[in-house]
Amino acid sequence: MLDESLLDAPEGLAEADHRGLLRGAAEAGARVRTAARHAIEAGVGDLKPDGRPRAVLIAGPGAAATHTADFISSLAGPGSPVTRLAPTGVAPAAGALRWDLPGWAGSVDLLLIATPDGTEPSLSMLVEQAYRRGSSVVAVAPSGTPLAEAMTGAHGLFVPMATSPYDQEEPLAASSSGVFWALLTPLLALLDRIGLLTAGPDALEKVADRLDHIAERCGPAIATYSNPAKTLAAELADALPVVWTEGSSAGPAGRRFSAALAELAGRPALVAELPEALAAHSALLAGPLAASADPEDFFRDRVEETPALHARVVLLRDRPIGGLTAAPGARDLALSHDTPISELEPEEGGDLETLAELIAITDFAAVYLALASRA
Repeated sequence: MLDESLLDAPEGLAEADHRGLLRGAAEAGARVRTAARHAIEAGVGDLKPDGRPRAVLIAGPGAAATHTADFISSLAGPGSPVTRLAPTGVAPAAGALRWDLPGWAGSVDLLLIATPDGTEPSLSMLVEQAYRRGSSVVAVAPSGTPLAEAMTGAHGLFVPMATSPYDQEEPLAASSSGVFWALLTPLLALLDRIGLLTAGPDALEKVADRLDHIAERCGPAIATYSNPAKTLAAELADALPVVWTEGSSAGPAGRRFSAALAELAGRPALVAELPEALAAHSALLAGPLAASADPEDFFRDRVEETPALHARVVLLRDRPIGGLTAAPGARDLALSHDTPISELEPEEGGDLETLAELIAITDFAAVYLALASRA
């Protein structure tokens, strides 16, 4: 059950927030600026690449690396050379995870490592493997870690991860905003330098400004009725989120939202891209999860009985309404099955800014849902 009264109690939210998730979301803009400065200090701006790499391989543990690869692949556009190297192992522990380069990886490929830990032995071994094959290597991780030492030995480019003092108070959540932007930003600056995507200093500053703007709109002191993140959290209180995305930039935001709901709030969610989502989820909305599937029973015990779980569509779009869109069809399908729908659409801006806005609002929503559900 969601304690909606807690959403409008900033002190209560702060007391429940043992992992600093709200602080991480609020400081996302500052984290982008710090990470961009670290990239410059590490020498990213001084690189003189000979051309674009054949392949960009991204390795790292958990949701942070997955979302980073997804984000970069989306921004790189059709035919993106970005591939995430998924780890193997018997447990998600630093010492148990294993990464290996594909057999074809060589001197014309680029290996990017993104980790909020840096103690994974296999990542240090991966750096050495890439060095022997002649691949270029760039890593973002906490300074003073074994991975940082391995990068020095392999003559790779190491960028210290932007951190905050409270990061070490509690274990970092892989889906937290601070971790995501601290790992992603230096890699965006690097890939802008080699011409894979557009994310120069001005673009990153606009992203930081947009994140600051969302933090002002979605902060814990802003009441639910005027706070889009709190509103979304309240709407999803007893719902199964069915996240539909439209536009290439909205896809990563939807997948990240689904992962954050699972990790932070312990809530399942489904995610798919329009227009194919309409066919994929049509039967689901017509089944027992539809609101109309649970007619009001006068004799039902409303105190002891757990509320029925019903689907709620969350439509994420990355550009203003206009042109070719499946949004009207999505609304019609949802409403025809008495399924409520929540919509988020960012203000105008570049792909980086609009995606950052969608991610920021849904990050806040996942945190509010997690904190208010555990009260």
